Amino acid sequence: MDTEQNTALTRALAEVPGPLPTSGVIHITLPHTDRFTVVGNHLAQHPDLSCAAVGIAVRIQSLPQGAKVGIKALAAHCREGEKRIAAALRELEAHGYLRRVRDRLPSGRIITRTVFCNQPAALLHPRRPAGAPPQPAKPEQTLAPAPVQEPAPAPVPMQEPAPAPARMPTAAPPAPEAPVAPPAPSAPLFVPRVPPPTAPKAPRQPLPQPSELTPELDRAATAFLGDLHRHAPQFFLSEDDVRRLVPGVAAWLERAARPDAIRRALTDDPPQPLNHPAKLLAHRLTELLPPAPPGVDALAALDRPRPRVTVTPFQTCDDCDRAFRSPTPGHCRDCREDRARRTESLPDAA
Repeated sequence: MDTEQNTALTRALAEVPGPLPTSGVIHITLPHTDRFTVVGNHLAQHPDLSCAAVGIAVRIQSLPQGAKVGIKALAAHCREGEKRIAAALRELEAHGYLRRVRDRLPSGRIITRTVFCNQPAALLHPRRPAGAPPQPAKPEQTLAPAPVQEPAPAPVPMQEPAPAPARMPTAAPPAPEAPVAPPAPSAPLFVPRVPPPTAPKAPRQPLPQPSELTPELDRAATAFLGDLHRHAPQFFLSEDDVRRLVPGVAAWLERAARPDAIRRALTDDPPQPLNHPAKLLAHRLTELLPPAPPGVDALAALDRPRPRVTVTPFQTCDDCDRAFRSPTPGHCRDCREDRARRTESLPDAA
């Protein structure tokens, strides 16, 4: 009777739409109105970062501009020690989320700036604004139009030329100014990696085909597809779907795939709900096609003896007991050179 019950959580759980899962987490999502930070799944679900590094990254991302994010400053507000925080910062620096840059101030003092990027993968994909025409790689030279020749006047009878009146020299007309191209709009520096919904989709790969659809392969593939719903009830196919998928299953059978292995590859872990079972089967038949079995020549190449590599053994020097590689025992290189110098100096000493 003295245990406090959280009735608010129970009421919120009753308002979750749809059927609740029998296992796993149940999300109760309430919209934030203030004091929140947007964190990408590329960081929250990073496969190579430790949970401590993800937590430190979220902590840094939530701090305002200019906040202290050194090891001692983070250790003063976190339960982790300085060694664990230093290791987490090294992880973030190795994956591009964090960078320490040394900069020189106008006064000559050298400082270290800590730069944190919430999406480092986007720095590798420059983009231009939507709807802007692509910029040419090199500016092309505009050729001036060729002058138009006027037709020559008709010939007139020859007459005595009259003296022409003297004319004052006139200034040449000013050359027309070249048109100035409007400045190109400034393009944003980065583009998200996720394509927009209106982006053209890649063409779908065709269904695999056997080298020869023999009557035996056709019967075996048809029986396999017709019996598939007995093992996975959601894969109940129509007659048209069976005929369309028979070549793909025949290609798998031709590559020595066992029916139980094909069944597991096609029906394991389907999406829920499964609205188009035939499309899922066609996709998996194409993407998960096993390689062709090796031929006799390929197997014979594996059985060929490989060339043996001769490895020079280690020997122990008789003078200094140093290990060196040589086919025969004796002295190492330093001891041989020392012996040669002593031998050369003996006549001089005499």
